[in-house]
Amino acid sequence: MDSLLCDELIQEIFQKLPAPSSSAVSLVSKRWLRLYRTSKTALSLRLSDHDSSVSSLSSLLSHYPFLSSLSILSADSTAATAATLSAQILSEIRNFCTKLRSLRLLAGPVARSSLVSLSSACNRLNSLSISISRPLNFRWVVNFPALRSLSISVSSGEGFETGLNYGDWEWETEELGLQSLCLSGLRAGDWGAGWLWRSCKNLRQLRLRGCETVGDGGSFSSFVECLPDLREVELRTCRSIADGVLLKLVENCRNLTSLLVYDGGSREGLLQFLSHHRSNLQTLDLRLPLDLDNEHLVAIATNLRTSLSSLRLQSCCLVTGDGLKAISATFGSRLEELALINCDVVERESGLLATMGQSLKKLKRLDLSYNEMLLDKDFISMIVSCNSLTDLNLRGCKCLTEAAIVAVLKSCKNLDTIDIVHCSGIQAKTVELSILNLPKLRLLKVEEDKVYDVVRTSASRRFIDIVF
Repeated sequence: MDSLLCDELIQEIFQKLPAPSSSAVSLVSKRWLRLYRTSKTALSLRLSDHDSSVSSLSSLLSHYPFLSSLSILSADSTAATAATLSAQILSEIRNFCTKLRSLRLLAGPVARSSLVSLSSACNRLNSLSISISRPLNFRWVVNFPALRSLSISVSSGEGFETGLNYGDWEWETEELGLQSLCLSGLRAGDWGAGWLWRSCKNLRQLRLRGCETVGDGGSFSSFVECLPDLREVELRTCRSIADGVLLKLVENCRNLTSLLVYDGGSREGLLQFLSHHRSNLQTLDLRLPLDLDNEHLVAIATNLRTSLSSLRLQSCCLVTGDGLKAISATFGSRLEELALINCDVVERESGLLATMGQSLKKLKRLDLSYNEMLLDKDFISMIVSCNSLTDLNLRGCKCLTEAAIVAVLKSCKNLDTIDIVHCSGIQAKTVELSILNLPKLRLLKVEEDKVYDVVRTSASRRFIDIVF
């Protein structure tokens, strides 16, 4: 049979195999090993030892000539060798991976000269994730004409590039094709990002992580130029600039559909945004334990009543049942996703979930994860009204038992995904009940020791993926 199948057909079969079994086919014969390697378009590597890993990297990459996606992580490179390691890795990539479209390199800061050399060999690259050093210089981006997604982490150490002009107003603005941009680790006093903001006229997604500045000194003057067409914004641990960014979004962004703010900002700044923003915001994701209260929820219910379809709240310590009831009463006919993650109000106020469930009958995705003291009676009082659910996350709800899952089986016949990891009150027997009695289930997340062999066989026959 092997001799009757041509190389192209075997490669096509390999590409359709599920991930757990795809690597096993490489053990059949040398021919299958060669075909398996040439059929691979994505590869993820972790380098454990600097010298031995880099020396064998060229040999490894030479066996995968059609890679379009490559991710490389260095486990233990020191600050002194990180830059050298990155340069060596990029040299090997230039030699063997000319068809790359996506590259993620987490092995130390990358020199501008290495990036310019990479662009000449990998001119199809449309997604790049790297680390760079100070002083900041982003003008190398123009050498990647196909680049659409860029993620940059600024190294905590001092830069190895010298002689750069901090006054980037003198640099000629370019028209970049970037649509997604992520910047991490900008510190107070950093310059150099102003040119990037002025050159990103087509930006749709912006993510700022652990940033103390927008890289334009103390000014937002260049930053506002990338805002008009933004659709999605993420601010993670950016307390010193969160209010400024939110204010600029109110003034300059009319197309925003998704906002995420984690661990930073002020009550007043967020309230001003929620009260005055005029875009059709559809997704709002907030983790602000000490900065979010009922006043914000009332502003959401008042100002976003015609657009919001997804609301995610994490660790909302200051929110009470009155605020959440205002949300459910306003969005009952529209809200499709609700997350109340580690929000003790659902445990603290008996009857709250029941009231919300009666209003949110169109809910499709519900996340109550890490509410460790959530009891069966409160959960069941909500779930009996949520007949449209397709995705349920109960991870870390330690007090829930079999009774909660039985209620799910009776009420949620459309459920296709359920997460019950770290639910110590839910045992193996209940897992089996879920697999046998949820007709549309396709993904189950649970601990491995709660799934017997016979249950795995049953899940496989019904095309249910079990993730541990």
